[in-house]
Amino acid sequence: QVQLVESGGGLVQAGGSLRLSCAASGNAFSIGTMGWYRQAPGKQRELVATITSRGNTNYADSVKGRFTIARDNAKNTVYLQMNNLKPEDTAVYYCNAWVVLNSYWGQGTQVTVSS
Repeated sequence: QVQLVESGGGLVQAGGSLRLSCAASGNAFSIGTMGWYRQAPGKQRELVATITSRGNTNYADSVKGRFTIARDNAKNTVYLQMNNLKPEDTAVYYCNAWVVLNSYWGQGTQVTVSS
């Protein structure tokens, strides 16, 4: 089993920044791709960004140029730096990690952007 614990969410004004962190623990010795997803009220969960164990990244078009994903493999931690936040970025943000063939999710952290 792998546990993912997110932190860093909160309330911010439009144009502001937040940094999310997600630390993996448990049998996390061979974590593959890690990523962030988000789910706004009444909408489906959507991809925000992913990063492979080698550092290859992928972003949703809506966040390109504003969000940056990074990871520290030694700490089994993935980060999401969010700049120039917009009200439409308001959602619960979930951390995801693949370990072998299993996908794990964190509990989610709320990000609210006020206009």
